[in-house]
Amino acid sequence: MVEEQVSVKCKVMVIDDSKTIRRTAESLLQREGYEVFTAIDGFEALSKIPDLKPDIIFIDIMMPRLDGYQTCALLKNNADYQNIPIIMLSSKDGLFDRAKGQMVGADEYLTKPFGKSELLQAISKHVESL
Repeated sequence: MVEEQVSVKCKVMVIDDSKTIRRTAESLLQREGYEVFTAIDGFEALSKIPDLKPDIIFIDIMMPRLDGYQTCALLKNNADYQNIPIIMLSSKDGLFDRAKGQMVGADEYLTKPFGKSELLQAISKHVESL
């Protein structure tokens, strides 16, 4: 019996210190055919990104050690990663947080709790191959 190869739509990285958020996003996106990688903070993500080469990255703003703004700024200031779309995730929906996200180069801002449709919309909006 020959197994069918499931084509992967794209590689998605979810960086969040909440295990619940990581698992939820991973589960939702894998069911839709995405290859999903997770990291608990910016340091772990930065160590994985060169090997995994994600097509899009979702980053929580509030994380220990290296927060979402710092992680986004580091990626956007690196020529190898500056074209990867970055979607900021936050439980805050303030104007200041959105503006700060734009200043560090974020492509979009999603407020938690988010649903499957918001994740999928962000991916289809920012990843060209879909």
